[in-house]
Amino acid sequence: QVQLVESGGGLVQPGGSLRLSCAGSGFTLDYYAIGWFRQAPGKQREGVSCISTSPINTQYVDSVKGRFTISRDNAKNTVYLQMNNLKPEDTAVYYCATMAPTSAFANRRRCTDWSTRQWDYWGQGTQVAVSS
Repeated sequence: QVQLVESGGGLVQPGGSLRLSCAGSGFTLDYYAIGWFRQAPGKQREGVSCISTSPINTQYVDSVKGRFTISRDNAKNTVYLQMNNLKPEDTAVYYCATMAPTSAFANRRRCTDWSTRQWDYWGQGTQVAVSS
């Protein structure tokens, strides 16, 4: 079955960096867009970034543009989120998500409406804490 496993979270000081990984199993990640989301305590979940299948297109929420970079290594069935210049407001549980094989092409492979649409499969999350 489809599984997504996030890793790489931790405690970091403001200005520091972390690289999150989203490892997929039970499906061929090459053929699916992957989204990263986060949820801070007491707040709604928000979209952070999305990466499409080839030709690659990436999307970011405004608050992380210029600081976060999403990438994919299809050979490793893994998507990464490189987070630089972290701020206390980046503190949250970070999740990756993907779509079901039966979903529409635009959703399955592209980042169409990525931050607002329903995603079908989610990982368990990894905690990121930014504090001095």
